[in-house]
Amino acid sequence: MLCFLTFGLIVSLFSCQINSSNKSSVDIVVASKGFTEQDILSELLAQQIETTTNLKVERRSFTTTLVTHNALIAGKIDAYVEYTGTALTSVLKEKIINDPKVVYDKVKQAYAQKFNLEVLKPLGFQDTFAIIIRGEDARRDNIQTLSQAAKYTPQWRGGFGYEFAEREDGFLGLAKTYDLRFAQPPRLMDSGLVYRALLQKQVDIINANSTDGQIARLGLVVLKDDKQYFPPYEAAPIVRQAILKKYPEVKKAIAQLSGRITADEMRQLNYQVEGELQDIKDVVREFRKSKGFALPKDNISNS
Repeated sequence: MLCFLTFGLIVSLFSCQINSSNKSSVDIVVASKGFTEQDILSELLAQQIETTTNLKVERRSFTTTLVTHNALIAGKIDAYVEYTGTALTSVLKEKIINDPKVVYDKVKQAYAQKFNLEVLKPLGFQDTFAIIIRGEDARRDNIQTLSQAAKYTPQWRGGFGYEFAEREDGFLGLAKTYDLRFAQPPRLMDSGLVYRALLQKQVDIINANSTDGQIARLGLVVLKDDKQYFPPYEAAPIVRQAILKKYPEVKKAIAQLSGRITADEMRQLNYQVEGELQDIKDVVREFRKSKGFALPKDNISNS
């Protein structure tokens, strides 16, 4: 029995040493909100930090905005890319503002004061909500805007993601702004299923992201937000102030990405991953190479 206990103690101590070693080998944790574009942007931040500093980065993936935000302020992660309109409405619970600069400045100030977070300069593109219908329907009825779509929604079935249905800047406000009325409540589903449901004609109108690579590939039509309901959604890295104080080189590294990604480029990156099934690390590596950034080192850490 003594030998058994001793062996168990040794194993326990050895396990603790391994865990301690693994933990100390990572300097920064970068997160994603769990969909393709976010995974790409998370990898972009990670490669940028690791190729321009001596720091090692761990990647983690979460789900919703609030789950990721709460992990950030709790110190479980150190950075991720957020969209300014999402930060304004979903996190800060502020009313919708349409001026991109006003939104960015308001979010930057509030995040610093309330959460000790630094909102860095945007990456260069916006990823707004896109309300989408099948191309054949748009052509048949000459539907180009949300206002035009409103007269058809009583005969349509809606399909929307869970988060979009609950957000301040989501479905309820959109429906009120455009007087969207459906014969039955819209179906709520995982965001990864909305395209399939639309193509299989289980629903007739969905929400997605404007930079999704699948929109053009599948021949779908994004309805114009002619009443400018949605706020600007500039993609901006957010980092804990404590980590920037500890590693000031991180801010300089990420700042090099400011304004370097267009909406078309983001669409193409998403398509390479979703449409062509390329590996995210390879896609990001090639994108950074095309922009003249240093290539990744061999010390990239995965989780």
